[in-house]
Amino acid sequence: MGGQACVFYGAAEFSRDADFAILADAANLVRLGTALADLQADVVAVPPFESKYLRRGHAIHFRCQHAEAPGMRVDVMSVMRGVEPFSKLWRRRTTIELPDGTTGDLLALPDLVQAKKTQRDKDWPMIRRLVEAHYFQHRGKPATAQITFWLRELRTPALLVEIARRRTRLCRRLIPTRPLLAAAVARRADEIERALREEEIAERERDKRYWLPLKKELERLRHA
Repeated sequence: MGGQACVFYGAAEFSRDADFAILADAANLVRLGTALADLQADVVAVPPFESKYLRRGHAIHFRCQHAEAPGMRVDVMSVMRGVEPFSKLWRRRTTIELPDGTTGDLLALPDLVQAKKTQRDKDWPMIRRLVEAHYFQHRGKPATAQITFWLRELRTPALLVEIARRRTRLCRRLIPTRPLLAAAVARRADEIERALREEEIAERERDKRYWLPLKKELERLRHA
Protein backbone atom coordinates (compact mmCIF):
# COMPACT_ATOMS: atom_id res chain seq x y z
CA MET A 1 0.00 0.00 0.00
CA GLY A 2 3.04 2.30 -0.16
CA GLY A 3 6.11 3.09 -2.24
CA GLN A 4 6.55 -0.52 -3.39
CA ALA A 5 3.01 -0.50 -4.81
CA CYS A 6 3.76 2.79 -6.59
CA VAL A 7 6.75 1.15 -8.28
CA PHE A 8 4.60 -1.71 -9.57
CA TYR A 9 2.00 0.72 -10.91
CA GLY A 10 4.66 2.50 -12.95
CA ALA A 11 5.11 5.62 -10.83
CA ALA A 12 8.64 4.80 -9.70
CA GLU A 13 9.65 5.87 -6.23
CA PHE A 14 12.73 5.08 -4.15
CA SER A 15 11.26 3.40 -1.09
CA ARG A 16 13.20 2.64 2.08
CA ASP A 17 10.47 0.53 3.62
CA ALA A 18 7.51 -1.73 2.91
CA ASP A 19 4.00 -0.68 3.91
CA PHE A 20 1.17 -3.18 4.29
CA ALA A 21 -2.57 -2.90 4.77
CA ILE A 22 -3.65 -5.86 6.88
CA LEU A 23 -6.77 -7.50 8.26
CA ALA A 24 -6.61 -6.90 12.01
CA ASP A 25 -8.44 -9.97 13.26
CA ALA A 26 -6.99 -12.32 15.86
CA ALA A 27 -6.05 -15.18 13.53
CA ASN A 28 -4.42 -12.92 10.98
CA LEU A 29 -2.41 -11.08 13.62
CA VAL A 30 -1.02 -14.44 14.77
CA ARG A 31 0.10 -15.13 11.18
CA LEU A 32 1.59 -11.66 10.94
CA GLY A 33 3.44 -12.19 14.22
CA THR A 34 4.93 -15.43 12.88
CA ALA A 35 6.11 -13.70 9.70
CA LEU A 36 7.64 -10.85 11.68
CA ALA A 37 9.42 -13.34 13.95
CA ASP A 38 10.89 -15.01 10.84
CA LEU A 39 12.18 -11.58 9.79
CA GLN A 40 13.54 -11.00 13.30
CA ALA A 41 11.51 -7.81 13.33
CA ASP A 42 11.11 -5.69 16.45
CA VAL A 43 8.69 -2.86 17.09
CA VAL A 44 10.28 0.56 16.84
CA ALA A 45 8.73 3.66 18.42
CA VAL A 46 5.08 3.58 19.47
CA PRO A 47 2.41 2.24 19.49
CA PRO A 48 3.03 -1.37 20.56
CA PHE A 49 1.91 -4.27 18.38
CA GLU A 50 -1.68 -4.59 19.61
CA SER A 51 -4.89 -4.92 17.62
CA LYS A 52 -6.60 -2.01 19.42
CA TYR A 53 -4.10 0.46 17.97
CA LEU A 54 -4.46 -0.92 14.45
CA ARG A 55 -8.23 -0.69 14.66
CA ARG A 56 -8.03 2.94 15.77
CA GLY A 57 -6.01 3.87 12.67
CA HIS A 58 -2.44 3.82 13.94
CA ALA A 59 0.50 2.44 11.97
CA ILE A 60 2.80 0.00 13.75
CA HIS A 61 6.46 0.16 12.80
CA PHE A 62 8.97 -2.70 12.75
CA ARG A 63 12.68 -3.01 11.97
CA CYS A 64 13.98 -6.28 10.52
CA GLN A 65 17.24 -7.85 11.67
CA HIS A 66 17.26 -10.91 9.39
CA ALA A 67 20.47 -11.27 7.37
CA GLU A 68 18.55 -11.00 4.07
CA ALA A 69 16.72 -7.83 5.14
CA PRO A 70 19.02 -6.03 7.58
CA GLY A 71 17.51 -2.80 8.82
CA MET A 72 14.45 -3.05 6.56
CA ARG A 73 11.51 -1.07 7.92
CA VAL A 74 8.05 -2.65 7.78
CA ASP A 75 4.95 -0.60 8.59
CA VAL A 76 1.47 -2.09 8.94
CA MET A 77 -1.94 -0.42 9.07
CA SER A 78 -5.51 -1.67 9.08
CA VAL A 79 -7.61 1.51 8.99
CA MET A 80 -6.89 4.56 6.82
CA ARG A 81 -8.69 7.87 6.48
CA GLY A 82 -11.20 7.88 3.65
CA VAL A 83 -10.29 4.35 2.60
CA GLU A 84 -12.75 1.45 2.51
CA PRO A 85 -12.63 -1.37 5.11
CA PHE A 86 -10.11 -4.13 4.49
CA SER A 87 -12.73 -6.62 3.25
CA LYS A 88 -13.55 -4.34 0.31
CA LEU A 89 -9.90 -3.53 -0.37
CA TRP A 90 -9.12 -7.24 -0.55
CA ARG A 91 -11.97 -8.02 -2.96
CA ARG A 92 -10.80 -5.44 -5.49
CA ARG A 93 -7.05 -5.79 -5.00
CA THR A 94 -4.62 -6.00 -7.91
CA THR A 95 -2.59 -9.23 -8.04
CA ILE A 96 0.72 -9.22 -9.90
CA GLU A 97 3.17 -11.98 -10.72
CA LEU A 98 6.81 -11.32 -9.86
CA PRO A 99 9.76 -12.53 -11.99
CA ASP A 100 10.35 -15.52 -9.71
CA GLY A 101 6.75 -16.72 -10.17
CA THR A 102 5.43 -15.61 -6.79
CA THR A 103 2.48 -13.25 -6.62
CA GLY A 104 1.92 -10.02 -4.77
CA ASP A 105 -1.30 -8.24 -3.87
CA LEU A 106 -1.51 -4.45 -4.17
CA LEU A 107 -4.19 -1.99 -3.21
CA ALA A 108 -6.31 -1.32 -6.28
CA LEU A 109 -5.11 1.90 -7.87
CA PRO A 110 -8.13 4.02 -6.81
CA ASP A 111 -7.64 2.83 -3.22
CA LEU A 112 -3.91 3.56 -3.35
CA VAL A 113 -4.61 7.06 -4.63
CA GLN A 114 -7.10 7.64 -1.82
CA ALA A 115 -4.63 6.35 0.77
CA LYS A 116 -2.03 8.81 -0.55
CA LYS A 117 -4.23 11.86 0.13
CA THR A 118 -2.34 12.87 3.24
CA GLN A 119 -0.68 15.97 4.67
CA ARG A 120 2.76 14.75 3.52
CA ASP A 121 4.39 16.80 0.76
CA LYS A 122 5.75 13.75 -1.07
CA ASP A 123 2.35 12.10 -1.56
CA TRP A 124 0.79 14.68 -3.87
CA PRO A 125 3.35 14.47 -6.71
CA MET A 126 3.05 10.69 -6.39
CA ILE A 127 -0.74 10.81 -6.85
CA ARG A 128 -0.21 12.85 -10.00
CA ARG A 129 2.34 10.35 -11.36
CA LEU A 130 0.19 7.33 -10.48
CA VAL A 131 -2.88 8.59 -12.30
CA GLU A 132 -0.85 9.90 -15.25
CA ALA A 133 0.87 6.51 -15.62
CA HIS A 134 -2.51 4.76 -15.62
CA TYR A 135 -3.84 7.20 -18.21
CA PHE A 136 -0.93 6.70 -20.60
CA GLN A 137 -1.10 2.92 -20.17
CA HIS A 138 -4.83 2.68 -20.97
CA ARG A 139 -5.82 5.69 -23.08
CA GLY A 140 -5.96 3.66 -26.31
CA LYS A 141 -9.25 1.89 -25.57
CA PRO A 142 -10.35 2.95 -22.11
CA ALA A 143 -13.43 1.63 -20.35
CA THR A 144 -15.93 4.14 -18.99
CA ALA A 145 -14.86 3.25 -15.43
CA GLN A 146 -11.27 4.17 -16.28
CA ILE A 147 -12.27 7.50 -17.80
CA THR A 148 -14.39 8.24 -14.74
CA PHE A 149 -11.39 7.47 -12.50
CA TRP A 150 -9.20 9.86 -14.52
CA LEU A 151 -11.75 12.66 -14.36
CA ARG A 152 -12.09 12.21 -10.61
CA GLU A 153 -8.39 11.89 -9.79
CA LEU A 154 -6.12 13.37 -12.48
CA ARG A 155 -4.06 16.30 -11.24
CA THR A 156 -2.69 17.34 -14.64
CA PRO A 157 -4.66 20.26 -16.17
CA ALA A 158 -3.73 19.48 -19.79
CA LEU A 159 -4.94 15.88 -19.47
CA LEU A 160 -8.16 16.92 -17.77
CA VAL A 161 -8.87 19.34 -20.61
CA GLU A 162 -8.06 16.66 -23.17
CA ILE A 163 -10.45 14.12 -21.64
CA ALA A 164 -13.17 16.73 -21.10
CA ARG A 165 -12.95 17.67 -24.78
CA ARG A 166 -13.42 14.03 -25.84
CA ARG A 167 -15.94 12.97 -23.19
CA THR A 168 -17.79 16.19 -22.45
CA ARG A 169 -21.09 14.58 -21.47
CA LEU A 170 -19.47 12.28 -18.90
CA CYS A 171 -17.36 15.15 -17.61
CA ARG A 172 -20.42 17.35 -17.09
CA ARG A 173 -22.15 14.56 -15.14
CA LEU A 174 -19.21 14.41 -12.73
CA ILE A 175 -19.03 18.15 -12.04
CA PRO A 176 -21.17 17.88 -8.84
CA THR A 177 -18.57 15.47 -7.38
CA ARG A 178 -15.54 17.46 -8.61
CA PRO A 179 -16.41 21.09 -9.41
CA LEU A 180 -13.09 21.86 -11.10
CA LEU A 181 -14.28 19.75 -14.05
CA ALA A 182 -16.36 22.74 -15.12
CA ALA A 183 -13.08 24.54 -15.81
CA ALA A 184 -11.85 21.49 -17.74
CA VAL A 185 -14.93 21.62 -19.99
CA ALA A 186 -14.29 25.35 -20.50
CA ARG A 187 -10.58 24.61 -21.16
CA ARG A 188 -9.39 27.07 -18.51
CA ALA A 189 -6.07 25.58 -17.42
CA ASP A 190 -5.22 28.39 -14.98
CA GLU A 191 -8.52 27.90 -13.18
CA ILE A 192 -7.91 24.16 -12.99
CA GLU A 193 -4.48 24.78 -11.42
CA ARG A 194 -6.00 26.99 -8.75
CA ALA A 195 -8.76 24.50 -8.04
CA LEU A 196 -6.25 21.65 -7.75
CA ARG A 197 -4.27 23.62 -5.16
CA GLU A 198 -7.45 24.31 -3.20
CA GLU A 199 -8.43 20.64 -3.45
CA GLU A 200 -5.04 19.57 -2.08
CA ILE A 201 -5.13 22.12 0.77
CA ALA A 202 -8.59 20.89 1.80
CA GLU A 203 -7.47 17.24 1.83
CA ARG A 204 -4.33 18.05 3.81
CA GLU A 205 -6.45 19.86 6.38
CA ARG A 206 -8.86 16.93 6.68
CA ASP A 207 -5.88 14.62 7.21
CA LYS A 208 -4.47 16.89 9.92
CA ARG A 209 -7.81 16.87 11.76
CA TYR A 210 -8.04 13.08 11.44
CA TRP A 211 -4.57 12.55 12.90
CA LEU A 212 -4.85 15.08 15.72
CA PRO A 213 -6.36 12.69 18.33
CA LEU A 214 -4.12 9.85 17.13
CA LYS A 215 -1.03 12.03 17.58
CA LYS A 216 -2.15 12.96 21.08
CA GLU A 217 -2.47 9.27 21.89
CA LEU A 218 1.04 8.62 20.55
CA GLU A 219 2.40 11.41 22.74
CA ARG A 220 0.79 9.84 25.79
CA LEU A 221 2.34 6.49 24.89
CA ARG A 222 5.77 8.08 24.42
CA HIS A 223 5.60 9.78 27.82
CA ALA A 224 4.45 6.53 29.42
